[in-house]
Amino acid sequence: QVQLVESGGGLVQAGGSLTLFCAASGRIFSINAMGWYRQAAGKPRELVAHSTNSGRTTYADSVKGRFTISRDNAKNTVNLQMNSLKPEDTAVYYCNAIGGVTMMNYWGQGTQVTVSS
Repeated sequence: QVQLVESGGGLVQAGGSLTLFCAASGRIFSINAMGWYRQAAGKPRELVAHSTNSGRTTYADSVKGRFTISRDNAKNTVNLQMNSLKPEDTAVYYCNAIGGVTMMNYWGQGTQVTVSS
């Protein structure tokens, strides 16, 4: 099992910045990739950004150029720097890890990000 704990959400005005933090514990040696997803009210959960152990990163088109994902493999953390925030970025953000030979998904408890216009 992998446990993920997020922090750093909150309320910010449009155009502002926030950084989300996620720390992994447990069977961390099995982690293949880590990333962030988000779920706005009434919408399905969607990928925000993703980073593999080899350093390959993927971003949703809607956040490219504004969000930056960073991992510290030694500390087993993944952060999401969010700049130029928009009201449409409002959502619950979830830390995600993929681990093991079965590529199991692990999820944090979620942290609310609210961007006011």
